[in-house]
Amino acid sequence: MPDVRPISWLKAAEKEFLTFPYQAQIDMRTALTIAARGGKADIAKPFKGAGSGVFEIALRHRGNAFRAIYAVQIGEALWVVDAFQKKSKSGIKTPQADVDRIKERIKRLKEALR
Repeated sequence: MPDVRPISWLKAAEKEFLTFPYQAQIDMRTALTIAARGGKADIAKPFKGAGSGVFEIALRHRGNAFRAIYAVQIGEALWVVDAFQKKSKSGIKTPQADVDRIKERIKRLKEALR
């Protein structure tokens, strides 16, 4: 069996994730497990604007859009750095404030793990 990376969460990301509907949580955890095993789920794609090795799980559930952002190139673990319900006023594009928050969290995480 291939190596499975541990899945670690930033506290704020996990807190928000736990507000998602139960089925959305299950679907996202499944996608994260696939990533931890070295794969990429169908609902995951590279997240533009935060550097390489950062992915977004995009999930629609009962008319709502949920997102989880994870990084695979920080330490030994797969790190979930953000989770949010997308309520974009600009269509499919992730609002700049969310992108900035994700970039800042990744920067702080890298500094903390040095």
